[in-house]
Amino acid sequence: MTTPRPPWRRILFALAVGLSLFQLWQSTTGTLSATLGRPIHLAWVVVLTFLAKPSWTGEGPAPRWSLWLDAALALVALYCGWVIVGFDYRGVDHILYGLTTHDLIAGLVFVILLFEATRRAVGWVMVAVGLVFLLYAGFGDLLPDVIANRGFTLERILRFQIFTGAGLFGTPLGIAAGTVFIFVLFGAFLEVTGAGRFFIDLAFAAAGRFRGGPAKASVIASAAMGSISGSAIANTVTTGALTIPMMKKLGYRPEQAGGIEAAASTGGQIMPPIMGAGAFIMADFTNTPYREIVALSIAPAILYFGCTLLFVHLMALKLGLRGMKNPPPVRRTLREGVHFLLPLGLVVALLLLNYSPPLVGAVGCLAVVVTGMARKRTRVGWRTILQGLRTGAVLALPISLACATAGIVVGVIGQTGIGLQFTESVVQAAGGLLWLALIFIAVAALVLGMGLPVTAAYIVISVMAAPALEGLGLSLLVAHMIIFWLSQTSNVTPPIALAAFAGAGVAGSAPMRTATQAVKLSLGFFIVPAMMAYSALILVDGTAVTAFIFAIVCTVALVSAVAYAIEGFAVAACSVAERALFALAGALILVPNDPVRIAGVLLGTAVFAIHVRNTRMARGAT
Repeated sequence: MTTPRPPWRRILFALAVGLSLFQLWQSTTGTLSATLGRPIHLAWVVVLTFLAKPSWTGEGPAPRWSLWLDAALALVALYCGWVIVGFDYRGVDHILYGLTTHDLIAGLVFVILLFEATRRAVGWVMVAVGLVFLLYAGFGDLLPDVIANRGFTLERILRFQIFTGAGLFGTPLGIAAGTVFIFVLFGAFLEVTGAGRFFIDLAFAAAGRFRGGPAKASVIASAAMGSISGSAIANTVTTGALTIPMMKKLGYRPEQAGGIEAAASTGGQIMPPIMGAGAFIMADFTNTPYREIVALSIAPAILYFGCTLLFVHLMALKLGLRGMKNPPPVRRTLREGVHFLLPLGLVVALLLLNYSPPLVGAVGCLAVVVTGMARKRTRVGWRTILQGLRTGAVLALPISLACATAGIVVGVIGQTGIGLQFTESVVQAAGGLLWLALIFIAVAALVLGMGLPVTAAYIVISVMAAPALEGLGLSLLVAHMIIFWLSQTSNVTPPIALAAFAGAGVAGSAPMRTATQAVKLSLGFFIVPAMMAYSALILVDGTAVTAFIFAIVCTVALVSAVAYAIEGFAVAACSVAERALFALAGALILVPNDPVRIAGVLLGTAVFAIHVRNTRMARGAT
């Protein structure tokens, strides 16, 4: 992307820093209501996007006309935002008096500018989804009865979408502006103060000496950083720049190294305590306390990363790899950066104590700066602080824009009632079978996720599909948890596996080969949701602890059996018969019947024990 000229860079810098300061102020004081705070945030984001993501993407300096075009769009967006904010500030009763022509034009132009900003920061697919839903609201009366609606006038659509809190400025944008932005800023402060490098070094110190150590360290580091960063792609590039070369040097093939990093970085989005933005959105959608979401997510996340680490270990065994010869000493690494753990610990503690997430994020940002002052090497000045404020604002732009556009989708669903029709259609198409409905939703998540950010994909799918899963017997929280996990799959699943392609770029490998490795390493994204649906893996109210433990045992056995069958390796190369038996054991565990599952666990355990015995005998004979 072309870098703006110096005057524009200064304006961009000032606007970005100002947005971060505004959100920090709003997070700590909560002075502005949602009807004022959200429009101000979005208008600021749209204006900033036109400067941060210029229209000119060619080589060389941007021509003057493109700079003035971006400036004009930013000014128009600012004016339209002022009209919308002023409308709410005046308290005009639009339901009684309607909208003036001026209000309508300002609202319509703002939506158009939002779509253009979203196209620049997120991509065409997100824009297309929002546009299709708006057209559906306006022309639904022309469609077949099965999906038809009454059809709404432009005034009613704009009134609902813009001048109420149910559409564009609804819950998705509220979460993005109030919570997600602050935690993206928290992650930016960690990055500019050097915490990111510390977490990577700590992971290498802890896991580097083990077989395939750099790959295992990559999984651990990406789990930590991915939870905070909110972007699997960005985390793949930043963490992978350090981990992928070390994996290749140890002996992993380039496509394996890129796939490992992509799978681990994508997994960071389901890793407590931050879970990208998912935990906060899920808490709001399900009316469940945040700390409960985090607590219920710990076991599934550990199982996912256990699955990824098992594949990494088996790859290392097959390739005959060892650990790092000289990993960083744990004590020295901790001594140099242990103070970075304090802000994370403080944030987790305050969240678990049920403090307001925006306030906690703001406290976390302050804690990063204060603890950084404790060491001369990591001490930050005003320039670094301002850079952190600027970086956080720019990184948050795609998230806020995606959530705003997703809010349009949510608003149309609420205005037209298509959500209920979709629920009935899914239940009927699945014939009342939960497993078939899960397949439909998994495919929908994969297709939508190919062009949408994970957060937006989760919002759109959950609004449409969660009621269907609830109607088939799942609790609302379990339904949302499953959808959130399935929404991650597009980052690592061909044909459009963006995180895997990012890993391929860093590793210098073939994109599709890297994506194939990534989806194999990410099988937990499919296995764990299946067990959520058909076992007590999510410990909701009324679930017996024994059932929860049994679900964990079955999931561990299932993951292991699948990994051994796919890799054809356990402690040594597996025979064809052993691989077939491991596959059979996995299939039995998937059957939602306790005696059958026990048989599958016992079969897998027996095959593994025989495999180990035969391997030892063969090695003893040589």
